[in-house]
Amino acid sequence: MKFLKFLGVGIVFGIVLVKSEAVSWYRIYEMFKFESFHMYGIIGTAILTGIMLLQLAKTMQIKNIEGKIINVPKKDRGLYRYIIGGTLFGLGWALAGACPGPMYILVGTGVFSMLIVIAAATLGTYLYGILKDKLPH
Repeated sequence: MKFLKFLGVGIVFGIVLVKSEAVSWYRIYEMFKFESFHMYGIIGTAILTGIMLLQLAKTMQIKNIEGKIINVPKKDRGLYRYIIGGTLFGLGWALAGACPGPMYILVGTGVFSMLIVIAAATLGTYLYGILKDKLPH
């Protein structure tokens, strides 16, 4: 019952993404062809909002749902892994027409072919979990 507020926020977020056309395949296609600023504006706004909210959380020592102070751990250095991972993510995004969050939103809007993409993403995550100890990190 206490998690209903998160479901509500998710539904509102989904509506915002649909209304802003952030889940539109055509908008994503335009972005990858550098034909429109629309998606870059949305992504840039999200990044700036995230930076400001994290700084606010750090300054005001805001606590998470478990009562612990919000802390973002430092990432390991590794230029190649981020370049390779980002490239694979971008290629998957371009081929599927959606990144992980909007895949579910698109199913909710009636694009049931996204179920194939969700199944493939789930399989890929499962395979990574099996192979991650054998992969260079």
